[in-house]
Amino acid sequence: MTFSSSYLLSITTFIYLGAAALYLIHWVFRVEKVGLLATFVTLAGLICQTAGIGMRWVESYQLGYGHAPLSNLYESLVFFAWVTVLVYLIIEYKTKKRVIGAFATPFATLAMAYASFSPDVQDTIQPLIPALQSNWLIAHVITCFLGYASFAVACGMGIMYLVRGSGEGKGLLSSLPSHKVLDELMHQTIIFGFLWLSVGIITGAVWANQAWGTYWSWDPKETWSLITWFVYATALHARFVRGWQGKRIALLSIIGFISVIFTYFGVNFLLSGLHSYGSS
Repeated sequence: MTFSSSYLLSITTFIYLGAAALYLIHWVFRVEKVGLLATFVTLAGLICQTAGIGMRWVESYQLGYGHAPLSNLYESLVFFAWVTVLVYLIIEYKTKKRVIGAFATPFATLAMAYASFSPDVQDTIQPLIPALQSNWLIAHVITCFLGYASFAVACGMGIMYLVRGSGEGKGLLSSLPSHKVLDELMHQTIIFGFLWLSVGIITGAVWANQAWGTYWSWDPKETWSLITWFVYATALHARFVRGWQGKRIALLSIIGFISVIFTYFGVNFLLSGLHSYGSS
């Protein structure tokens, strides 16, 4: 059996699983060396996954297709996990709060596990359908998934905020970052994701006009992308205008990511439309 990108990406799944477990141990037992090890394991997983994505791109050229590995559900799940880990590691580097990894890396782990082991996901490299044969493919997918990944990390921090409760004294919950720190990190991460999602919607509209002759057709995925955009726009508006903070923003970060998940999966499996090819 020949070694392929799929095997390398499957290995990445277990690396991220190990990293998530190490982050959890670091949080529970507060062992700094375990947290440092978790960071190195996560970085190793990112490098392994990057190699796998690059190898898959080369394999596409070898098959005569020559397109970026961003065209179907398997490839988008892999890319989502990759961007999520990248966004998280940047946040960890800037904040030095490794405990966030216990709530952020599971998103990447679950995405990779679903991509690698679900019978509903095919990992074969396929030729692009005509609608996807465009230079806009890379720009649209990258921008959208930078937004999705940022929202995943923000959701993790929202869960942390709610889990922390009023644990200001000693104990497991008090080892989490303070409410003030989490609130500010959520806010900054949502802004970052919102900007990229906005660019993603714009590039998608331009691409749609090129492919289908209209900038907006109220396709289910377009509609749910707009709903997701409005959820996060509401969160930012409430923050800037109404002064919402803390628990309200944490709840909106979770609700927003639920909308992301439905935009990503629900449209593919429950609704038919021009974007249904994403489930193939």
